[in-house]
Amino acid sequence: MQMRNIAIIAHVDHGKTTLVDGLLKQSGTFRDNQKVDTCVMDSNDLERERGITILSKCTSVNWQGTHINIVDTPGHADFGGEVERILSMVDGVVLLVDSSEGPMPQTKFVLGKALKLGLCPIVVINKADKADARCDEVLNEIFDLFVSLNANDKQLDFPVLYASGRNGWAVKELEDEKKDLSPLFELILSYVPAPACEPDKPFSMLATTLEADKFIGRLLTGKIQSGTLRLNDTVKVLNAENNEIERIRISKILAYRGLNREALTEAHAGDIIAVAGVVKGTVADTLCAFEVNEAIKAQPIDPPTLAMTFSINDSPLAGREGDKVTSRMIWDRLCKEAEGNIALKISRTETSDSFEVAGRGELQLGVLIETMRREGFELSISRPRVLMKRDENNQLLEPIEEVVVDVDEEFSGTVVEKMGQRRAEMIDMIPSQIGNKVRLIFNAPSRGLIGYHSEFLTDTRGTGVMNRIFKAYEPYKGEIDGRRNGVLISSETGTAIAYSLWKLQDRGPMFIDPSVPVYTGMIIGEHTKPNDLEVNPCKSKQLTNIRAAGKDDAIDLVPPRKMSLEQGLSYIQEDELLEVTPKTLRLRKRILDPIARRRQKPDEM
Repeated sequence: MQMRNIAIIAHVDHGKTTLVDGLLKQSGTFRDNQKVDTCVMDSNDLERERGITILSKCTSVNWQGTHINIVDTPGHADFGGEVERILSMVDGVVLLVDSSEGPMPQTKFVLGKALKLGLCPIVVINKADKADARCDEVLNEIFDLFVSLNANDKQLDFPVLYASGRNGWAVKELEDEKKDLSPLFELILSYVPAPACEPDKPFSMLATTLEADKFIGRLLTGKIQSGTLRLNDTVKVLNAENNEIERIRISKILAYRGLNREALTEAHAGDIIAVAGVVKGTVADTLCAFEVNEAIKAQPIDPPTLAMTFSINDSPLAGREGDKVTSRMIWDRLCKEAEGNIALKISRTETSDSFEVAGRGELQLGVLIETMRREGFELSISRPRVLMKRDENNQLLEPIEEVVVDVDEEFSGTVVEKMGQRRAEMIDMIPSQIGNKVRLIFNAPSRGLIGYHSEFLTDTRGTGVMNRIFKAYEPYKGEIDGRRNGVLISSETGTAIAYSLWKLQDRGPMFIDPSVPVYTGMIIGEHTKPNDLEVNPCKSKQLTNIRAAGKDDAIDLVPPRKMSLEQGLSYIQEDELLEVTPKTLRLRKRILDPIARRRQKPDEM
């Protein structure tokens, strides 16, 4: 059977998963009367809640006798490690670009990786039916992007389609009849080469993704580069240094057929399959026949730029909501995550109950924390910090990101001012052709952007769009002002009383509701002044047996300021922690005891 292996790559929210929905439906993968969710490939709860793809997923369709394996990849920069691995498994890519937004930072990132591997992309200008579509300008911008990424002549001669993934059509020219996605299917068959493989050589396969199945065990997915693999074959696993890790028997071979995996008795060169039976082998290792002595070269992964400390929850309220609270459980879970997610680096710290987790960005680490809390873990998380480097001259280097901001003109001054305070350098300012929008492009230090997104949305009244991508390590840009306000710290352990919170409102906005449990050292609000203030939220009104002449004051509480996981992580300072449990997020001081805290900072006594 003829075969094609392709990946759909694009910036976040440019319509990859919706287009895959259309390809699955029109290829006959679903019955005519079958009820199917939108974005069926986003199967993870967090993916559905956030509306983004986090994990790469494979599917396949049959079109006119050709088997097409399709990989839906994440669009967010924090999950770039997923994209880099997947591209080594395919022979062609469909580059999706929004018809009004045009190429964005992640478009540049994924396209650059694809061009370096020698892949020749098919360009699809998606959402071509939008009212603010500017297809011709976007096509010119895409061509300029190819040139800037040093595409060769063959890659520059890319085919173009205009499409609407949501409405299920693609056309070569906008004037053509908008019927279905067959022009895209036909272009994949004619333009994407058959898998580059060597069927007559001994078996070899590079593992690109790892997952755990509760019934089958560890599953390694990859493309067979050479030879044939049969059920119950015994193969060896080589690491990147060509050292043999283990010898295993293949207990199961699974291939993607639509959204389901089907068991096979044998698979051939060019097939994308998942195999079971591997114990020690992991991502970037090579599974091969005994006579093969050289591992397949794996793509290098960009290094992590951000780190957090994960430690046990040692607050007085620990263990009330979660059942996984020990350091051993946390370490085992982090090791399991790092095994499948090679963009993540896990290491032990000086203390036995805390671990450093380094990744690509706040979103990637935030998703890991959210996943763990849903599994029943309780954690204490430190403020994110960027990972610095030193060059050969011992000069301090820090990660710099390219930031693309789309805002209404009336808010552009505020954004430029706030970015300037964060040591950002404005590279370009492009007015939009439609409406009073403007695109601002900055180079900004990663540490200055921690926690800025929520403030950015407030400044632009929710209308601004900010996209970031790692650019390079550059010389240290200097000090950046942190949070200017202090916090209100509970001086007592007990239950917050409405009367007490009402009396404390003048001191600053609250973070908690009445009747919630609090403890000494827990942060319950923000102080209006720069210093921290210890207050008692458990103090009730003193009652007497003397009748008052006037009416009692009516308690009028301002609704508290509730923070999401990402907002909490960006709000805390170096001496503070975010307590994460399955049901609750609490801010707290790292040292709970006020006397010990003052000893730590004698200048504040």
